[in-house]
Amino acid sequence: MIKIEGLFGVVAFALWVFCLVDAIGSPADRVRNLPKAAWIIIVLLFPFVGSIAWLVAGRPDDGAARRSAYERQQPSFPEYDRPGRAAAVDPEKDEEFLRQVRERAEAQRKAYDEQRKREQGDGEPGDRTEP
Repeated sequence: MIKIEGLFGVVAFALWVFCLVDAIGSPADRVRNLPKAAWIIIVLLFPFVGSIAWLVAGRPDDGAARRSAYERQQPSFPEYDRPGRAAAVDPEKDEEFLRQVRERAEAQRKAYDEQRKREQGDGEPGDRTEP
């Protein structure tokens, strides 16, 4: 009888250590039902029941990773839609940002063209003097 109790104790201890290490090593955004810290406390305070609860209700699924609110849902350009790449949440702000980028690019283009004209001068290409 002592051997069975000892075997149960060893199995329970191994399960507890496994679940504790698994809970600590799991990414916080993939843990289910409770925050990661809560699961660690439950597994620490209630070794056997907490370990079983972690395996049943808290451990991350091995299925496809869930997308965050800022990731694109349907890839338009696969090279830009790798997991973790952010997408616009507010289309109006996105359009405003793109408008500002276009204006800045146009201003840079104009400044570059003016600089080239000043460097080349208004005359013919052969009239330009080299420094």
